[in-house]
Amino acid sequence: MNRTDIEQLVSLGEDSSRQFKEDVRNADSLAADLVAFSNSEGGNILIGVADDRSIPGLDADDVRRINQLIANTATQHVRSPILPRTENVPIGDDRVVIVVTVSPGIDKPYFDRQGIVWVKSGSDKRRIQSKEELRRLFQSVDLLHADEVPTRAGIQLIDRLRFRDFLSDVYQQELPENDDALTQLLDNMNLASTGRLNLAGLLLFGRQPQLTKPAFVVKAVSYPGTVVDVNQYLDSEDFEGPLSKVFKDALSFIIRSLPKQQQSQGINEPGRLPIPRIVFEELLVNALIHRDYFIESPIRLFIFENRLEIISPGNLPNHLTINKIRAGNSVFRNPILAYYAAKGILPYRGLGTGIRRVLTEWDAIDFTDDRQACTFTVTIRFIKSPDVLKTQNKDALSTYCAPINASLNELQLHIITFILTDPKISYDEIARQIGKHRTTIMRNISKMKDMGLLLRIGSKKMGHWEVVEIGSKIEEVKDADE
Repeated sequence: MNRTDIEQLVSLGEDSSRQFKEDVRNADSLAADLVAFSNSEGGNILIGVADDRSIPGLDADDVRRINQLIANTATQHVRSPILPRTENVPIGDDRVVIVVTVSPGIDKPYFDRQGIVWVKSGSDKRRIQSKEELRRLFQSVDLLHADEVPTRAGIQLIDRLRFRDFLSDVYQQELPENDDALTQLLDNMNLASTGRLNLAGLLLFGRQPQLTKPAFVVKAVSYPGTVVDVNQYLDSEDFEGPLSKVFKDALSFIIRSLPKQQQSQGINEPGRLPIPRIVFEELLVNALIHRDYFIESPIRLFIFENRLEIISPGNLPNHLTINKIRAGNSVFRNPILAYYAAKGILPYRGLGTGIRRVLTEWDAIDFTDDRQACTFTVTIRFIKSPDVLKTQNKDALSTYCAPINASLNELQLHIITFILTDPKISYDEIARQIGKHRTTIMRNISKMKDMGLLLRIGSKKMGHWEVVEIGSKIEEVKDADE
């Protein structure tokens, strides 16, 4: 690292991964910063940089003193000890900036000498004061899992019929006749402890689990447009009960709320889903199994004209990233739930292949790991990406209507495909999806209207498009005439 690198870092300002200090003399204050970085995602402390982003640097005596202070603080003022890496970077005129690199800790939670647990909060730090946050730190290093924590529900709240059927189907075992034997069995199966159902036992086999854990529901809303509208919606429902019922009911809501495609079926036959059903099944199961149950918040499911969003409480656990889950990596945040769900309670395999299988079926899916809001969002777009549309079989459009002798360029063919998928789609949305300017989209739609391929039915705001004629006699696709 050199002066240019330092200047580039300083120009970015302070955030959750970067902190500036003009000087360091207090070991307890430094310990709190080291603890906060270790309990979070790690980061850098630049010593010799002022809050106003000036870079006065340090002289040789300060460099020796501060490096010794860092070493002593990291071993004597932090529990467990950490191993920060320091680098002395010359910035000219015999001045130096010390760059302290702190890695994410593997022995969380870390404490300072007073027993305080610190975490990063933006460019600052804060102390953890709630049991839930402390539990989540233990969870992040696989020392504690939310699904094994006992609840207030006694074993009398077990759904005996549901549990009896599970024992019979999976283990060919009878339901114990007395409470003592049932308590012992639930304890042996990691579904209860000391006479109380743990969270896994409650969510899998409890009667009315939400009486004990009211936040663990799925809240679903279907909207008529493309944004959340607090005053207007098409349908809304909360789904409660054991996980198998929540999954079934939420999936039914999705299926009935999605736009259907009639294609070449008879007029009285149900339309086909625009996206394979397995996509919704896998992603909904993942949300129920892998959400953070230390956060008392529901899963939210929003359906819009052009997409479906599944918003789960909690970030990706441990060191998972979006690229890693796309590649098939997974971490069992709730191992008891995952274990029993894979035994037929939910359509879940537990092999870490669900996301890859979903992306094979439908590529127009975005993942957002929002660490500030502590949520993980899956967005399923109802229209495939332009790259996929380019490779699709163009003759498939002939299934929608009678053939004619028409010539469409590649851009126009893409526009037609978007309109067939969503007849209410706007100029702006087509432009955004394809990556062209709005005027380019309008010009090409105007040409297709002149060709007799498109009709606008109704008003600009409330109307929709109709594809009049298009089919297998479409001539070869030409380059878009910009």
